Amino acid sequence: MQRVPKETSHRGDELKGLGWSDPDVSRYVELWEYRQRWGAMNLEREDRIFLRKAEKALPAILSGRAAAKKPIKDKTYYKWLRFHLDAMSTAEAEMQLAEGERGAWPVLLEAELRILDHYDPVLGLPDTLKAKALGPVRENLASQAAAIGETKAYDFQAALNALKEQETTRWKHLREADGSDHTYPVLSPEGIKGFRNEAHREIHNLIRSTFPSLSETDKPELADD
Repeated sequence: MQRVPKETSHRGDELKGLGWSDPDVSRYVELWEYRQRWGAMNLEREDRIFLRKAEKALPAILSGRAAAKKPIKDKTYYKWLRFHLDAMSTAEAEMQLAEGERGAWPVLLEAELRILDHYDPVLGLPDTLKAKALGPVRENLASQAAAIGETKAYDFQAALNALKEQETTRWKHLREADGSDHTYPVLSPEGIKGFRNEAHREIHNLIRSTFPSLSETDKPELADD
């Protein structure tokens, strides 16, 4: 019997491109990830029918060929990080920072994206569940930077709130607090490299050691930038 290749990540973006509504695409993604984790037998009959309908609408993967893997930059988790990084970079342009200064948050997000670029994890539900542990790591790194340097004010929820007013998205805020903490640590030109290296070590250790899709990776360890 010829083996039929399976997808390693959901194909919600393809459904959206076929004209499916945002709520239906979101439902498909949620059901697909649930099935990956718990199996189709645990889904309600109506949900199984909906999932089959969605997958029938998608272009078939050619038999005998490996499933096309979505580029890391097109995966939801990666795009979510990139969105927050871009929002901070835009805000910094209005903060009147001294030459060479940068926010600690963009530096640590860049470090995380660099690690994801290198290891190219699946970033399905098993990986993103483990990624929740990165929240406290980011907070600790930012707190260290705030304790030793200058700070500015930045509304960490404003950009995503504005996006949600324009379109439907399931993205969450980068920080899980109530949004009242606007402390935005700023790094001096001299302090950026050391902070970047520390962020790399902390984030790299967690991603490399806990993401299930990287348990058997043959990628060489990524050194500090």
